[in-house]
Amino acid sequence: MRILFLGDVVGRSGRKAITERLKGLREKWRLDFVVVNGENATSGAGLSAAHARVLLEAGADCITLGDHAFDQRDMLTYIEQEPRIIRPLNFAKGAPGKGARLFDGGRGRKILVTQVLGQVFMKRAFDDPFSAIETELKRHPLGGLAQAILVDVHCEATSEKMGMGHWCDGRASVVVGTHTHVPTGDAQILPKGTAFQSDAGMCGDYNSVIGMEKAEPMRRFITGMGKGRFTPATEEATLSGLFVETDDRTGLAKTVSMVREGGRLEPSSPK
Repeated sequence: MRILFLGDVVGRSGRKAITERLKGLREKWRLDFVVVNGENATSGAGLSAAHARVLLEAGADCITLGDHAFDQRDMLTYIEQEPRIIRPLNFAKGAPGKGARLFDGGRGRKILVTQVLGQVFMKRAFDDPFSAIETELKRHPLGGLAQAILVDVHCEATSEKMGMGHWCDGRASVVVGTHTHVPTGDAQILPKGTAFQSDAGMCGDYNSVIGMEKAEPMRRFITGMGKGRFTPATEEATLSGLFVETDDRTGLAKTVSMVREGGRLEPSSPK
């Protein structure tokens, strides 16, 4: 299975990059399944129902969220109507939506997509992500009902993301980090066959401070005081993510490549 994961979509420039480029990449790279993290797609904070539809119509098969999952209030009801949107597995127990779901990967294959929130340096104390993932992996062993499994690890600390990668090694096809908006250079296949990258980066304008116009975050860094809201930067976005090809028999990764398309960052694409 040929899988593309795209990191946090930030604001209008990120949405535009998805709508203008994703369908072309699906054809060019013969993609079977595309997962997009959309939790910053609406004004840099959360995802609205309208913008979720934009990402899905542009070619995403599944959208993952994150700690800003319900910053846009209409997502509280829309996530119950749209099964292609996944919120974190270890979010509040009463939260709407699902934290894991089996999807059609084409040609009779199934792919499990799930997401967890980390605990290190996060503002809220979420439930243990390792226990949450363990339950899902036992319920859906790789090569059983699921021919591929993708885990989105949404957290601050690279150490926690690396720990999750090794925890899932050999039991998931892909473990990829989101949340920091900066792509890491450690894409690899772990010893037991799981593709891993600490952070996929963002789909947003990199002439920014993690996707936001520079003036307000820099004012807060320098003076310790805020004057206004953060607003997403609006220049051309770079699509940042991870491409993985899996073995349909074992579900393990055969190849992994970092993806960077357009915008300011140096291009990178599947080999």
